Amino acid sequence: MAISQGKSTRSPSGARNVANRGKRKSELGRDPAETRLDEKKLRKIRTRGGNEKLRLATGNKINVTDANGKTQVVDILGVIENTANPNYVRRNIITKGAIVETPEGNAKVTSRPGQDGVINGILI
Repeated sequence: MAISQGKSTRSPSGARNVANRGKRKSELGRDPAETRLDEKKLRKIRTRGGNEKLRLATGNKINVTDANGKTQVVDILGVIENTANPNYVRRNIITKGAIVETPEGNAKVTSRPGQDGVINGILI
């Protein structure tokens, strides 16, 4: 079944809404990117207007910024915590807000790898 971001079929009280029209191409949703920890691989997605969006399928480097504003590229050793889904820690899936382990210390991911195609973070 297609993923739709259209109107819900239920009202706030739980009653069933009768749709006055079908699904539209503009309401299309996609599967989550679920960026894993591995060698860097990008996926190209065609978006509206023929533009392209880069999805980071797998990645193992993070652009880390420290408290002084100095940024450097370091390796990701592992995913420590992920508030999006506790199951993602076992599967080493990186999303925004995930805490990852690096040689410089723990870092919090501030970018959206599935949307931006890059992993940025700050040291905590």
